[in-house]
Amino acid sequence: MSKKVAVIMGSDSDFPVVKSALTELKKYDIPFECHVMSAHRTPAEAAKFAVSAKDSGFGVIICAAGMAAHLAGVIAGNTTLPVIGIPMKSSVLDGMDALLATVMMPPGVPVATVAINGAKNAAVLAAQILALSDDSIAEKLVSEKSAMADGVIAKDEKLQQEIDAL
Repeated sequence: MSKKVAVIMGSDSDFPVVKSALTELKKYDIPFECHVMSAHRTPAEAAKFAVSAKDSGFGVIICAAGMAAHLAGVIAGNTTLPVIGIPMKSSVLDGMDALLATVMMPPGVPVATVAINGAKNAAVLAAQILALSDDSIAEKLVSEKSAMADGVIAKDEKLQQEIDAL
């Protein structure tokens, strides 16, 4: 059985974006848990979760946070598991504050960071990490990449037909 993925949001208001990560994890049949924890409002709970995550069967942790976006760093500072940060767009600086806060970790505390609101890519990256030791996930990733390529080829064929009809 595959390791689980933890998906942690700094606020329940992040859920509309984070939902696409959960959908993607389900597509790859990756078990997950999703929780709300705050680096600032529940720091002890966030640290406790991170410290015990590996023993709880998790293989990757995804953290979504906006503004100061310290959640991924707090989690990464308390575990050796890979942590993927999703900087969330906010009304203040359109997510640039969260992007910089998530990506600018000190040496020894890495956080892989996807695009602002890039929840789907966070899930795909988590799947790729787990696929290193799970052939079933690896096969699904290969199939998905092939399907994406087929989609692009089909779109090009349609475009060429439209161009020929000019």
